[in-house]
Amino acid sequence: MKKHYQHLFAALCLLVFAGAAPASEPLPSWNDGASKSAIIDFVMRVTDVDSPEFVPVAERIATFDNDGTLWVEHPIYTQLTFAMERVKALAPQHPEWKTTQPFQAVLENDQKALAAAGEKGLLELVMASHAGMSTADFETIVTDWLATARHPRFKRPYTELVYQPMLELLAYLRANGFKTYITSGGGIEFMRPMTEKVYGIPPEQVIGSSIKMKFEIVDGKPVLMRLPEINFIDDKTGKPVGINQFIGRRPVASFGNSDGDRQMLEWTAAGSGARLMMLVFHDDGVREYAYGPAGGQPETKIGTFSPSLMKEAQESGWVVISMKDDWNQVFPPED
Repeated sequence: MKKHYQHLFAALCLLVFAGAAPASEPLPSWNDGASKSAIIDFVMRVTDVDSPEFVPVAERIATFDNDGTLWVEHPIYTQLTFAMERVKALAPQHPEWKTTQPFQAVLENDQKALAAAGEKGLLELVMASHAGMSTADFETIVTDWLATARHPRFKRPYTELVYQPMLELLAYLRANGFKTYITSGGGIEFMRPMTEKVYGIPPEQVIGSSIKMKFEIVDGKPVLMRLPEINFIDDKTGKPVGINQFIGRRPVASFGNSDGDRQMLEWTAAGSGARLMMLVFHDDGVREYAYGPAGGQPETKIGTFSPSLMKEAQESGWVVISMKDDWNQVFPPED
């Protein structure tokens, strides 16, 4: 009788384990291929205590660009859209803008003149539209705008036009002991109101460009006033500087999509031990956009991905992610 129960127990165990669901597949929005394999292989190597490439949890730092890496950046940067709409809203208070560039270009929707204004002109727009208020007031304005603004092509909130595969990557890394940071050329206080809700990245782990601020007492209360003066540009060579200043550790993994991220990936690659450097290549004009070399626009000013960057990636062993081939889904499904 005892032997009978032993056999019965063994049979039940076989049934239970045979019917058990397999462990969920990591990165489901990534197609099987070199990019997905590179991520999983890297994470396995640096988290295995018996691996010669094991990385302690405290050193598992991953940095991500935002525009074009985590969310859509075409036809123009989201923050530039915000700045232009702010300029139009403030225009009645500034009649001189009607004949002063780059404000005139914004008011007349003259994209050619706006492009000709270059980086200096864009900074003027940011200064005029982002300064002269407290940090609390600016956060409210940004939050309200993000809640109502819609992308001109996809007709969805910008916070929904984030890349599903990258959301999965962020979650996968954090599940394996990584601390994830944003390091973007975008404004730090433009991003912070939404990054925790959208990406799971708290405001203290966001690095970005900033303008100067001044402590003041207004109506008996302390406030930080935003000044029309640049403090720090977190782009190109500024990214490694920002990483060092705000994190104090060199990343072991970095993710970008343009020439503005080149130095961040170079800085990451220069460290010892296992490293992962990846670039999102926008080559899907159907589900998103095809630009840079993929769209026959190697010198586009929005998310520039130059031939020299592609060459460096290939020579340095960086992984170039094809949006068209590596992702089976681009954006999260609509509610």
